[in-house]
Amino acid sequence: MIADNGWRRHSSPAELNSDVGIVAGSALQVWASTCILTFILLALAGCASTPQASSERDAEAKQYASHPGSSTIYVYRPDLGASESDTVLWLDGKLIGATLPRTFFRVNVEPGKHMLAGMGYDNGKLMIETRPGEIYFVSLTVVAGNSLFWAVPPEIGRQAVNRCCALMENWAPGQRPLLR
Repeated sequence: MIADNGWRRHSSPAELNSDVGIVAGSALQVWASTCILTFILLALAGCASTPQASSERDAEAKQYASHPGSSTIYVYRPDLGASESDTVLWLDGKLIGATLPRTFFRVNVEPGKHMLAGMGYDNGKLMIETRPGEIYFVSLTVVAGNSLFWAVPPEIGRQAVNRCCALMENWAPGQRPLLR
């Protein structure tokens, strides 16, 4: 029964409980929809969060200059014709950025052992030991959501990066390349 003020009057506790159940069910649906929408927006934001570097920085990175007191690691993802999905790249537990096909990251590190990790459907990893003033190349391929790392010789790495890839900016503060 609807009252004159637009509110519904309940004739019994059972009728009241049935209306409360409808409202609770609606609230749950709204909450679930909000959670799903938030997750989708965060996922899309994550995909667009790693900017491509300027063409000047890309050209500078492709000069392959080393620094005497540090090691330089190039992680490139040729993935020509393969998966378009991204995977997040970590170095020693620090976020570097989201990799995409035909992109690369250049990271200067202290000489020593370093763990590269990818985070897609899997958690692929590669331990690499570096020496001062040297440049290292790591190929990253994403196949069916799995990240696969391979250390490659410098000659092959340079050719691959020149042929396929654009420089991406690093995410984590303190992990920016030392390009001068």
